[in-house]
Amino acid sequence: MTEVTLSNVVKKYGAHQAVHGIDLNIADGEFVVLVGPSGCGKSTTLRMIAGLEDISGGEVSIGGRVVNDLPPRERNISMVFQNYALYPHMTVRENLGFSLHIAKQDPDQIKTAVDDAAAILGLDELMDRKPAELSGGQRQRVAMGRAIVRHPDVFLFDEPLSNLDAKLRTQMRAEIKKLHQRIGNTIIYVTHDQVEAMTLADRIVLMRDGHIVQVGTPLELFNAPVDTFVATFIGSPPMNLVEGVITGGNIQLTDGHILPIPTSARGLVRDGQPIHFGFRADNLMPVGHAVDEASETVPLDLTITLTEPLGTETLLFTHFGGAEVQAKMFNPRPVAPGEQMTFQLVLDKCHVFDANSGLALRS
Repeated sequence: MTEVTLSNVVKKYGAHQAVHGIDLNIADGEFVVLVGPSGCGKSTTLRMIAGLEDISGGEVSIGGRVVNDLPPRERNISMVFQNYALYPHMTVRENLGFSLHIAKQDPDQIKTAVDDAAAILGLDELMDRKPAELSGGQRQRVAMGRAIVRHPDVFLFDEPLSNLDAKLRTQMRAEIKKLHQRIGNTIIYVTHDQVEAMTLADRIVLMRDGHIVQVGTPLELFNAPVDTFVATFIGSPPMNLVEGVITGGNIQLTDGHILPIPTSARGLVRDGQPIHFGFRADNLMPVGHAVDEASETVPLDLTITLTEPLGTETLLFTHFGGAEVQAKMFNPRPVAPGEQMTFQLVLDKCHVFDANSGLALRS
């Protein structure tokens, strides 16, 4: 069993504290993604797990063993970097087996390990090529293969897809997911891309300013964000947020619209309380172009300002609640700016956040 546990882990650079006493338990075989904006501490956390950064406080344990003072080579981890870090003068085969040669393993064992990794990642026909002869996606597969041959307890990925174009990123996401399904090792993956986090993770760890804001499955963070930061970071497009105040048992938005309080927040708000009212584009849909029947909806007549056709759906931009918001039209038809449309707002999927703390008000 290879659990990874962080207990009150701190990282300081002089007077600056980059990571603030975080606690996290990653189960054996789990795929966990650390995500957040630049400077949130996610890569620093990964590097502390790897042993590439000293730990200022707390403990990191791998497989039940505290590794704070162990060098990287003794932690039985493998790390894949965003810049591939391949040796340009070596063939794919030589790159894959290099670390095993350095460890003076038996040549037959090295060949078996290299051949197995090549088969898993579809590198068999590339073994005699050098990195300069490979595409970006192929180089990343070689970097992953070099990690696999060592049979580590834990794989660490540090933004491995950030140098690839959009199409290759999509392909490599699938490759990494298939890799995890085949080998079953614990994977800790760092990215700033919430789409990568949503598509890859068993659980997401969302960080901000050196703190963990929320941990949960992708759908938990998407459907039940703990605050406005999570709500606007997770999901594409981000959640719409408009300002309002609780008045007479309803929500009055800044543009005068009056809405019922969603069931999840009833009993948790007080009259006169300033709030942020949140809803996703999927929950504001034109009548006749919705994906399902909702239990509680509010009709709204809104004017379209901009459209973004995406094929099977179209993003519609409009003004509501004193702000520009986005809606989704499924089974779309052409829509011109200035057209007025009747929408249904799915109230039971809307969110209420306290305006002062940003925290979700949810039963």
